[in-house]
Amino acid sequence: MGIFIAVLIFALAFLGAPVFSLIGAGALYLFGAADIDSSAVIVEMLRLASLPALIAIPLFTFAGYVLAESNSPKRMLKLGSALFGSLPGGMAIAALVATAIFTAFTGASGVTIIALGGLLYPMLTKQGYPEKFTLGLLTTTGSLGLLFPPSLPIILYGLIAKISIDALFKAALLPGIFLLAVLSVYALVTAKKAGIKKQPFSWAELKSAVRETAWQLPLPFIVIGGIYKGLFTASEAASIMAFYVLITEVFIYRELDLFRDIPKIAVKSMMLVGAIFVVLGTALGFTNYLIDAQIPDRIFALLHSFVSSKVLFLVILNAFLLVINMVEIFSAIIIVVPIIVPVAMNYGIDPIHLGIIFLLNLEIGYMTPPLGLNLFLSSSRFDKKLPELYLATMNFWFILLGVLALVTYFPALFFIKS
Repeated sequence: MGIFIAVLIFALAFLGAPVFSLIGAGALYLFGAADIDSSAVIVEMLRLASLPALIAIPLFTFAGYVLAESNSPKRMLKLGSALFGSLPGGMAIAALVATAIFTAFTGASGVTIIALGGLLYPMLTKQGYPEKFTLGLLTTTGSLGLLFPPSLPIILYGLIAKISIDALFKAALLPGIFLLAVLSVYALVTAKKAGIKKQPFSWAELKSAVRETAWQLPLPFIVIGGIYKGLFTASEAASIMAFYVLITEVFIYRELDLFRDIPKIAVKSMMLVGAIFVVLGTALGFTNYLIDAQIPDRIFALLHSFVSSKVLFLVILNAFLLVINMVEIFSAIIIVVPIIVPVAMNYGIDPIHLGIIFLLNLEIGYMTPPLGLNLFLSSSRFDKKLPELYLATMNFWFILLGVLALVTYFPALFFIKS
């Protein structure tokens, strides 16, 4: 009977059934088969509302959507161009920095490629960057920045793994900066090979860009600096960011109307949040069964009989995470994390270190053929065929894979406890 139910769930998933319904149905069946009252699933769903860090998700998401709907992307890009345009590969570096910050604030929703891709593609092409490089860079930037606060996947991982979100934010920052630096070096080398001319530095342009972004510039320092200094928690930072963004975009920049635009943005952002919460609520019941049935311990016992080395386990884990994160992002966090965290801890891997590995795999999974979400978004946004994008992202894919290897096997380089 169990095999039939499993086959049925996989068949329904293949046919496009909602993820939350499949998880919930699986949880109800498993509890029923174990002679446990099905109310255990509902209790776990209710427990979701008591999680103290939960409020950070809707607030950060709402703030990110407000930024996306305003002219913030254009202002950020103008500032990046003024700061880095005079460097070799400056425009590409500006694109990397602007998109990384934008992705961190808007989450892993593909908004970056849609909002900034249309601005950056003609700018980079006009400067003479090879089309293959431009397409690869813009496809990569769709998920670049997930290691920076207030990244939604970091918050979700912390909630599911039951570890400090603030500690995750702190541990993820250095690997995120390192990844940006490596990609910037690649952009510089490409620009030199392509003979890209540097833009003359202009104090007037920089002053103009700073003046235009004067109300946005403090935001990363307030949110990230406040968390790192211990002035407030991630949830409090989310409240501050949502309030700050609303005031600046509606009353200072006046790009959004409080009564016409904000309700629409609130509905759009909460649809994403609602989808996450529904999956999260049903997954908590499913996770509770897995823990009660000691599934992670059984997986570790089975795996340990074949894989005794921590290094080999990490190789297998990375390969597994790449495939999982390529298919479905938020569901992967919610379903997979409760299983792999206790297994990894048995191999002596710190949950925070595991979180950084997971998030880097998430970034790479977004651009991994054939199902990476960034590839489909870029194909639609730039009207390019998928095989062309597979080739365009190949060098970037290997660079990210190299950074993943360093973070996985040399965590001390990034002050991460292994």
